[in-house]
Amino acid sequence: MRYLPHNNADRQAMLKTIGAVDIDALFADVPADALNADFDLPNHQGEMEVERALGRLAVKNRAASQGPFFIGAGAYKHHIPATVDHVIQRSEFLTAYTPYQPEIAQGTLQYLFEFQTQVAALMGMEVANASMYDGSTGCGEAALMARRITKRGKVLLSGGLHPHYGAVTRTNLELVGAQVVQSPMDLDASEDIVSQIDDDTACVIVQTPDVFGNVRDLTPIAEAAHAHGALLVAVVTEVVSLGALKSPGEMGADIVVGEGQSLGNGLNFGGPYVGLFATRQKYIRQMPGRLCGETTDAEGKRGFVLTLSTREQHIRRDKATSNICTNSGLCTLAFTIHMTLLGEAGLRKLAMLNHEAACKTADALAKIDGVELLNKSYFNEFTLRLSKDASEVVEKLAEDGVLAGVPGARLLPHRKDARNLLIVAATECVSDEDIEAFSSKLAEALS
Repeated sequence: MRYLPHNNADRQAMLKTIGAVDIDALFADVPADALNADFDLPNHQGEMEVERALGRLAVKNRAASQGPFFIGAGAYKHHIPATVDHVIQRSEFLTAYTPYQPEIAQGTLQYLFEFQTQVAALMGMEVANASMYDGSTGCGEAALMARRITKRGKVLLSGGLHPHYGAVTRTNLELVGAQVVQSPMDLDASEDIVSQIDDDTACVIVQTPDVFGNVRDLTPIAEAAHAHGALLVAVVTEVVSLGALKSPGEMGADIVVGEGQSLGNGLNFGGPYVGLFATRQKYIRQMPGRLCGETTDAEGKRGFVLTLSTREQHIRRDKATSNICTNSGLCTLAFTIHMTLLGEAGLRKLAMLNHEAACKTADALAKIDGVELLNKSYFNEFTLRLSKDASEVVEKLAEDGVLAGVPGARLLPHRKDARNLLIVAATECVSDEDIEAFSSKLAEALS
């Protein structure tokens, strides 16, 4: 409001219309220390000075490829074939914006259609959309979709759901007056979320493998949810796991959301990523985001279009199916290229390499005094309980050149019982030398 050409009378009229006392009331949900943060930055500098200052900041970062790397918790380091980067940088892909005009966007529409086909097959579902911003926004949209379908007000969040996904979901739902019930932290997938499902439940949101690495059987949860007329939303943050594990659709999930970063997309210090979203055919008209469909033109030739929703549908505010009216186009293309290069056999082999690396890593670390492996099952990620504060151990190992994982306190800062937890991920990029370096440095840090 402060940057638009309105006078004070205009602004007061707008505030009165929406029921806000003043402009500051619009930011009431933002923590004061974040809203009024004091940044120690100069008022202005020349271009060369700015480049030098940013360069000094950049060299403080440590890239994932600079040494042993065991960080996961929703974003994973995988090998990306050079072909992926070569193809996405072709000008017809890199400069494309939006496929609203199918007569000039057939290439873009076709790869989005292929992407949807791949995602639906991976998730064991019937339809998928043309992507979301990332996995967490997909999770929030799934909860809103479940409320539209069931006309109910309560959403259950598993204690193994990634805290960031839970936070985004709560933010979305609190604005529409929904009740969000978060289960306690669940380290070993032993929670009894089934007993919490009742006739007011819109959906249950469960992650597998969960944030602590546990592989979960969703079948009994799906059956209990369906018995009460509720939906099961399954979350997958490590899409490579679907090359080895039963798909959420096979276990009875109604909506599946996930993060597709693992295929074709680098860590990029946190983004951009690509959200996956798939569901049953009967719910397709409540699905958020874009949907590409296959058709034929006036001459009977195969073609592709955006279908089921118009561009205007996405800007109808509270009447819209979703507030997401775009998609992560370049990231979906990278995903599709990598998935196409792998094929089914390649994905299954990649999944086995990940699991083998995790088993080697877990076996080596579990032998160390002061280390307890908490998982009964895992794919390429697991949780350790250390005899010391995990955050301090991670900092110590980082100084020694080993990025050891994600401290539990980083994800669950308000839980004292998370301080000694360390979430470790091992992918096909982890070598025997990396595992040896990690285990030896961890033993030193705990001794």
